[in-house]
Order: sequence, then C-alpha cells, then structure tokens
Amino acid sequence: MSEAFRTLLKKVGSGSHTAKDLSRTEAATATRLMLEQVATPAQIGAFMIAHRIKRPTPVELAGLLDCYDALGPKLAPIRAAYPVTVLSCPYDGRSRTAPVAPLTALLLAANQAPVVLHGGDRMPTKQGLPFIEIFQALGLPWHRLSLEQVQQVLAETGLGFVYLPNHFPQAQAMVPYRDQIGKRPPFATIEIMWSPYAGETHLVSGYVHPPTEDRTCETFHQRETALFTTVKGLEGSCDLPRDRTAILGLGQLKDGQLQFERLLLHPRDYGFTAIDPPLASLAQYMTQLAQALTGGELELAQSAIWNGGFYLWRCGAASTLEQGFEQARATLASGRAAKQLEVIKQAMAASLKTSVQPAENGAEAQ
Repeated sequence: MSEAFRTLLKKVGSGSHTAKDLSRTEAATATRLMLEQVATPAQIGAFMIAHRIKRPTPVELAGLLDCYDALGPKLAPIRAAYPVTVLSCPYDGRSRTAPVAPLTALLLAANQAPVVLHGGDRMPTKQGLPFIEIFQALGLPWHRLSLEQVQQVLAETGLGFVYLPNHFPQAQAMVPYRDQIGKRPPFATIEIMWSPYAGETHLVSGYVHPPTEDRTCETFHQRETALFTTVKGLEGSCDLPRDRTAILGLGQLKDGQLQFERLLLHPRDYGFTAIDPPLASLAQYMTQLAQALTGGELELAQSAIWNGGFYLWRCGAASTLEQGFEQARATLASGRAAKQLEVIKQAMAASLKTSVQPAENGAEAQ
C-alpha cells in the first residue's frame, strides 16, 4: 500500500462535508501514483469513486493533465501552415449518431490543416464505436504503428492518431477500472482535454453537460492553453450537431488573459437541414462514409461539410465560415479528400515496410 497515496485519498474521500480539494501538485502526484500503479487496485478504485463524487476542480484537472504530459506520449512539432487541430473526444465512442470526425480530419488534412486524434479500443461504460475501428475499416492501421511512425505519417500527410494501448500503456491500464466501478472516472474528463501534440495546437474539447465546459475553460486557463474550442457535440464528441443549434466556445489566451466568446451556429442559416445521420452498424456507416468521400449527396457528407467548414475557418484555413463550407464542399466533390486518404495509406504502408513493427494486439483481431 502507498502511504503517500493514502494521504491524498483521505483528503478527497472524507465525505461531502470534510473532503478537501487537492492542489495542482497533489493531483499530479496522485495521478502518477495511479498510472505507475504504485497505488494498490483498492486505492485506485476508491480514489476514482471518491473523486467522481466530489467532482474534480479545474486546479485538480490541470494537475492530472500535467501528469499526462509528463508520462504520456508527445508528437513533436511539425512544419504546418496552421495550428494542428487536436480533436479530443470521449474514448468510449459512439452508439447513436454517425461519427463525423474521421471525415473532418481528412477534409482538413487535404487542405494542409493537420489533425491529431487519440483514443483506444471499445471502452466501458458505453462500449461505443471508437475511431480505431473506423480507421482500420478505411485501411489505416494506426494500431500497428509506433509513435515514431505516427510522427512520420503526421509530418508527411497531416494526419496522426495516438493509440492508447501502444503509445500510452499506463493510461490503458486504467481502462478496466472504468468497467469495474461502472462509472466514468475523472480520467474520462481528461481524455476530452488532453493533447498528445507538443507544437502549436488548436485544442478541441467535446462535452455533453454545461458544467463540463466551465471546468474545461478554467482548466485551460490554468494551463495557459493558447487556442481552444469547446463543442457541445454529438454524444459529447467534437462533432457539431445539425439537429439543434451548435453551441461553441472560442477560447484564446492573449497577454496572459483568457478571451472567450460564445458562438451559436444555426444549421438552417447556412443551408443545412436539421438531420444528424444515425449509426446503425459499422458496415452501413462505412458504406456511407465511402460514398461521402466520393462526393455523394448523403446526410453524412452534409455533416462533414458542416463540420469541416467550421474547423477550416477556426484553424485559419478559411477566412469566413461561408468560405469554409464552400471549401469543404469542393474538397469532397473534387475527390481531394479521397485522394488524401490514399496518400495517408501509402505513407503508412511505406513506414510499416521500412520499420520494425510493434507486436500485434487485440485491436487487429476486432
């Protein structure tokens, strides 16, 4: 048993009247002791439940992220015309609505606006469709790449994916606790705020509940995050909805002061119908995705244009929202997004051919 961790556990787990918040340093220390499994399984589970009940403060979340930065993988800065957009979405995936982020990423990469995503396999408690399965079905086996290979593909093609089981095994080791406690622990909040990229970043954080956005903004302020966007997205993702007003927060740090602007986007104001494509099965979704990439007039393609246009504007690749939407529409219609997918496939194949491949894991068997 870790006596140091026991002290921190007692602090957050003393009950609603006597529990105390951790300092940023204490939160980072607690996270390290869990990730390195110095704390016992009983201590880790107890901390996760206690911290969830108490609710982590922005200072504590900043400490958790400090530890992720210290122990986790970091992609090195690449030469790019625009900040790298990091789409931070819940790792437990999607179950009701079709994911748009993979299409958004290809649209941005085809317009020299790099994108990094991160996640793992199917995770509790939702066990929804994760990015890794979508990319595998597209012919992009990110789970087979080392971090160095991901770095190479990102630099060459403008797209990268950090795969938790291979690239951050300490965080992956915390996944079973999510199932055992039956609830999302504070680590599930970190995954929508974390960036595994070390260079100039446009960090996008999806959320469901408004209090999460408030904590996210204050956490980013604590950590002096230079440029970020919050999205009340589909199932907590970074995907802008079309069946309701898109609620967005535009944050930027200037001279040490946080500038935050609320942006409400009504799809009908820009010619989009109020429909979010449902998710029936991976096979059906992949058929729709393939058709969208070839310029098909599908609802998924419209969602890709809605999202791609916004993110092209937000990262600076389009001067206005309207230009962003037109640019995204043209990228799909011309086949440039589909061509970018082939470029990424070729870069990955070349990297795998010339480098030592990591051991196969459970992702490929899915």
